[in-house]
Amino acid sequence: MKIFYVVLGTIGLILGAIGAIIPLMPAFPFLLLAAYCYARSSKRLHTWFIETRLYKNNLESYVKDKTMTSKTKVRIMVVVTITMMFGFIMMHKTPVGQLVLLIVWLFHLFYFIFRIKTKPVEQS
Repeated sequence: MKIFYVVLGTIGLILGAIGAIIPLMPAFPFLLLAAYCYARSSKRLHTWFIETRLYKNNLESYVKDKTMTSKTKVRIMVVVTITMMFGFIMMHKTPVGQLVLLIVWLFHLFYFIFRIKTKPVEQS
């Protein structure tokens, strides 16, 4: 089972790293998957991962206190909205699929707006 978590975590890490570079691909869920899988598989891998800049820039504040900066929240919401809009348009002949996407999108917005606290901007 540990090998499964290492492989899945590595896939999540790779996709998360790509998502950190490519604007239309989300990094957050893949990096969260990597953190979860590495924590389940190997203390050494998990410790290494949480020390990376990729983790610190994208997940650390969320994992510590369930907060994100407003910039991060908006970026994630915009990427998900664009991605789901593409799927919504592609399902023009499937109204049930469009309805499901609409409900998931609304839940996503609700969650990010009301459930994840916004981290205050640090003053210099």
